[in-house]
Amino acid sequence: MKIQYIPGRSITVMTLDGRRVHVIERDLTEPDRIVGELLQPGGYLKLMELGLQDCVDEIDAQRVLGYALFKDGKNTKLSYPLEKFHSDVAGRSFHNGRFIQRMREKAASLPNVQLEQGTVTSLLEENGTVKGVQYKIKSGEELKAYAPLTIVCDGCFSNLRRALCSPKVEVPSCFVGLVLENCELPHANHGHVILANPSPILFYPISSTEVRCLVDVPGQKVPSIASGEMANYLKTVVAPQIPPQIYDSFIAAIDKGSIRTMPNRSMPAAPHPTPGALLMGDAFNMRHPLTGGGMTVALSDIVVLRNLIKPLRNLHDASALCKYLESFYTLRKPVASTINTLAGALYKVFSSSPDKARDEMRQACFDYLSLGGVCSNGPIALLSGLNPRPLSLVAHFFAVAIFGVGRLMLPLPSPKRLWTGARLISGACGIIFPIIKAEGVRQMFFPATVPAYYRAPPEAEF
Repeated sequence: MKIQYIPGRSITVMTLDGRRVHVIERDLTEPDRIVGELLQPGGYLKLMELGLQDCVDEIDAQRVLGYALFKDGKNTKLSYPLEKFHSDVAGRSFHNGRFIQRMREKAASLPNVQLEQGTVTSLLEENGTVKGVQYKIKSGEELKAYAPLTIVCDGCFSNLRRALCSPKVEVPSCFVGLVLENCELPHANHGHVILANPSPILFYPISSTEVRCLVDVPGQKVPSIASGEMANYLKTVVAPQIPPQIYDSFIAAIDKGSIRTMPNRSMPAAPHPTPGALLMGDAFNMRHPLTGGGMTVALSDIVVLRNLIKPLRNLHDASALCKYLESFYTLRKPVASTINTLAGALYKVFSSSPDKARDEMRQACFDYLSLGGVCSNGPIALLSGLNPRPLSLVAHFFAVAIFGVGRLMLPLPSPKRLWTGARLISGACGIIFPIIKAEGVRQMFFPATVPAYYRAPPEAEF
């Protein structure tokens, strides 16, 4: 029987083919977070593939069928292209803590899983190979756990990632979270995105009686909650820009005072392949949470890793296993990089700017999506994780830019309009190409050219 240890806060589904799994969680009480509350349809499909779809049952999860986009008093509804899927397939939104508890219950119910509360303090290394972890339990006692494979997934605040990757964490903005009670959104079972100034505002249901509101505040500093500066900002700057149907509920949520904040982090995956260990989740790769793609990426990664490990009979040859698992970083790229790139690009496009060309790009994006047909189905299939194809993403992104230039040329082009159009194209390139470069052009668009793509299991090599 093989042993696998998983330190940190994790999605505990790595109970692979009867292997023994030791899950060490920092805190086993129900988490209370303002993010990780939306699972896209593509993520739900991965949950089904893992046999964990019942983890969204009995937590008052809400079906999400698409998005509604608002700008300057106008709105357009964008539905997920779900026609080809089983009727159960849709997005789900919920309280993150309830979902995590259901995952933990599922894992703990399996006889080959040991679920333990403890804080992992360090990796145990020997001659460059990770042998396990050192952790501290509630009593303060220091313990050690050994395993042939240690999966590190201790979240966005990871204190272990530096040993396993080159972290380049950016914090473009912060989310300010509120819960609106007994509020009816303009479009039922849809997430709502308001293209506000200075940056987007999100609304989506998290239970049958509650709606999550996330207000994006650019930069790393937010107005003080304690001094009342935040409440004043929300009432004077944000409230006038939200749909009138939910205005009263929004003000009531502010007056209730349960305002939370969370930094939004972005970090490309830059792994250091290390024998005996693997990095996953937000400890490994993050993107702006605007599109709600984080859990889809995580679940997709787990499916890739499960399929890679499934044929292995022996995990004890650390160097051979490490070489084989390098294919994980390539096989995950098409899905992960598409969702990451879309999140980063959309956040920049949806944020307001004094630059006329950027403002035109923002308007062009709203109008392009409002056209319907392939102009909305293509982008929403990318956003939902149902069609994670990098080439499709680039095609639609530049279709929006070209559409924006075409609008500028009507009814008659002028030197000023031509110059704005040129800057619009230049700005579009300036948004998407750096993100693609950080993701890795070869791995993103031509994964089959990467040698690790064809790595055979160690048993087949020896």
